[in-house]
Amino acid sequence: MSKTIKEERLRWIRPIINSQIKLVDVAKVCPYSKRSLERWLALYRQAGVDALEPQSTEPKTQPKETPLRLKERIIEIRNRSKKCALKIHWQLAKEGIVIHQRTIGKILKKENLVRQYRVRKIKYQYVKAARQPGELIEIDVKYVPGTVLGMQYFQYTAIDTASRWRHLAVYDNQTNFHSILFLKEVMEIFKYKIQAIKTDNGSIFTNYYTSLTKRSDMTVKTIHALDIFCKENNIIHYLIDPGKPAQNGTVERSHREDQEKFYEQNKFKNFQDLQKKLKWWNIYYNDLEHCGLNGQTPNQYLKDYQLTNPPNVCT
Repeated sequence: MSKTIKEERLRWIRPIINSQIKLVDVAKVCPYSKRSLERWLALYRQAGVDALEPQSTEPKTQPKETPLRLKERIIEIRNRSKKCALKIHWQLAKEGIVIHQRTIGKILKKENLVRQYRVRKIKYQYVKAARQPGELIEIDVKYVPGTVLGMQYFQYTAIDTASRWRHLAVYDNQTNFHSILFLKEVMEIFKYKIQAIKTDNGSIFTNYYTSLTKRSDMTVKTIHALDIFCKENNIIHYLIDPGKPAQNGTVERSHREDQEKFYEQNKFKNFQDLQKKLKWWNIYYNDLEHCGLNGQTPNQYLKDYQLTNPPNVCT
């Protein structure tokens, strides 16, 4: 039995080549058409056995094929900004170029510019909760990779789950004092009153799971400084479940953006240089289209929301 297509084709035309039988007689018993036998025979006589290797039937050109310059533009945007197909679609639309996001995705996949996953991810149907700006702010801390002049720094991140607007700040330490200081900065900059925040269970945010606050007698023995500050300003402080960072998924996702598109592409001379570049990166992020906002930017979302709902400014 033939193991390859080439061997199968050669098996049927060899008796014809050796003049053992006529082509019309082979066609009577061959499962393939007479036209196929004639084509294989012509290929063999023209270039030998190697010509029987099956070739791709994909056309070399398509009348509606994406122009090469546009493909290069898509690849250029991907390599420079790491944007997904949908965000590239939105950016090109602003430039007056209409191309479907699935076409962009196919181009990226053909160029091996898509993220490779080990296993197929299970897709869940999530119910998106409709929130107002300031209704819930996720806060977390990220270590600045490496050191700057031998010093370790920490990035505080606050992101509004409704608009994806965020504020970043870098400190030389992570303490209760810095957590409160950062929250004060967010309250001064953000146009809407912050109703609630959500953090993990780190000691800079809560002492619920550390020290004397373990509920041995169902009472909280001490109150964290951040909780006191939140109570004074009528802010609800939510905690995620231990070991469940996905419950703080919005800020965790923004941290991945910071790592891949900022820290891996920049070097810092000193602390001031780090602060300056981080500020410009955050300005860019707040003016970047987001899939969760259907193509709107955080600043644009807040602007449109303000037109219909005047902000309740925190006083």
